[in-house]
Amino acid sequence: MSNTDLLFMPAVKAAALIRSRKLSPVEYVDAVLKAIERANPKLNCFREVTAEQARADARRAEEAVSRGEKLGPLHGVPVSIKDLLDVEGVPTRHGSAIFADNPPAASDDITVARLKAAGAIIVGKANSPEFGVKGLTDGPSFGATRNPWNLERTPGGSSGGGASAVASGLGPLSLATDGAGSTRGPASCSGLVGLKATLGIVPYDTSRDTFGNNIFAGPLARTVTDAAIMHGVLAGPSSKDPWSLGATPQPMSPKLAGEDLSGVRIGYIELMANPRLAADVRANTLQALDAWRDMGAEVEQVTDKIDWIEYEGRVLYQAGFAVTCAQYVPKWQNQMDPVTLAFMDRGAKFTLADFRNAQFARTVLFRTIQSLFERYDFLVSPTNARTALDVTHDAANDEVVVDGVKCGITRQGWTSYQYPFNLTGHPAMAVPSGFGTDGLPTSVQIIGKWASETDVLRLGALLEQARPWAQHRPPAL
Repeated sequence: MSNTDLLFMPAVKAAALIRSRKLSPVEYVDAVLKAIERANPKLNCFREVTAEQARADARRAEEAVSRGEKLGPLHGVPVSIKDLLDVEGVPTRHGSAIFADNPPAASDDITVARLKAAGAIIVGKANSPEFGVKGLTDGPSFGATRNPWNLERTPGGSSGGGASAVASGLGPLSLATDGAGSTRGPASCSGLVGLKATLGIVPYDTSRDTFGNNIFAGPLARTVTDAAIMHGVLAGPSSKDPWSLGATPQPMSPKLAGEDLSGVRIGYIELMANPRLAADVRANTLQALDAWRDMGAEVEQVTDKIDWIEYEGRVLYQAGFAVTCAQYVPKWQNQMDPVTLAFMDRGAKFTLADFRNAQFARTVLFRTIQSLFERYDFLVSPTNARTALDVTHDAANDEVVVDGVKCGITRQGWTSYQYPFNLTGHPAMAVPSGFGTDGLPTSVQIIGKWASETDVLRLGALLEQARPWAQHRPPAL
């Protein structure tokens, strides 16, 4: 097996080879760590590489195989963790100079603990912009993370470090978070699968406002199967997350059991809050829809006039940062990301009435999506309105250009398809749809009914089967 084949091997296959003693966890982890050492100076996707601990964990994993112990579904598989989530013994820096000297975390985040219990080996902390505030991954404290498909482009954000790593073969999986598209956007930019589950299916113990939560932890992977396995490891209730206590995953719909999608209804939404969709993204999205239509699915464009509450979503998002980050400004203002400060400044200008009306609008949007699911089994849209932006793009001020036309800042003109489902809580998954005219990946988003992750994953797997993508390798390395 070549080194490239090993690095780009799906997690499910690697775990199977490890269980059958045909692949050594020690050799596998060592190959990934050596690849990180070679590639990270170009990509800047890791804030910290935990090489010593990873090698020790790999030795223990190999010993467990030798002893014939019961092995978890990710036994011996290297995984990176976004630098917003705690890993015991490793500092969590939140992408910020404020926490550059943070002490090592005393314990694992619940999602990290579940990955370790499944046998995963943590190889490092992946870069995030300051507090995950924006759809690119850069910041004054660590520089810019780059897209392996083109080093002059962003891998998206805020889980861009993990996306850049997985797309480059630096571990087949990364644990991401998604507050307004931060898993799905990087998946779209980097040619990956990114799943945001239903609210509560995967617990998010660290939310400041657990009852108004819009942040989700989930997988970045190169294949749907890998995403599904990692999701299965992460899912389940936690006593600290009230949404998770009553969350009940739904079984797969019988209509999806085979490859005949007759009776499956897909509603296609071409535009949300964005004014424009790039022609190449649109063409690839329509080809994905045609693939499902060829399997028997009924595809219909959604013509309902929907208020996607871009303004109200911005109120909730920016006001939240204005409040939670205000404590840092007196001491750290000159070292904070200007985008964080700009969003805080805008958020501080909203009134209590603005905030409460935004919360009410969130409820209306949820009920609107629920009404669409009375007609459709799935909603499908592009994931981003165009391919990855330049790595130097200013998320606070620069307008996104789509086919030569300025379309507003990122959430207005680029990532508009993502944040609505953080607000409604419905499951949404980004899967590759092809390549744009610039050679960068494009992506389609599948949105499912409440707690229907299994259906969303199945529809994505059928697209992956009809239009394979995991065989592609980024050229930049």
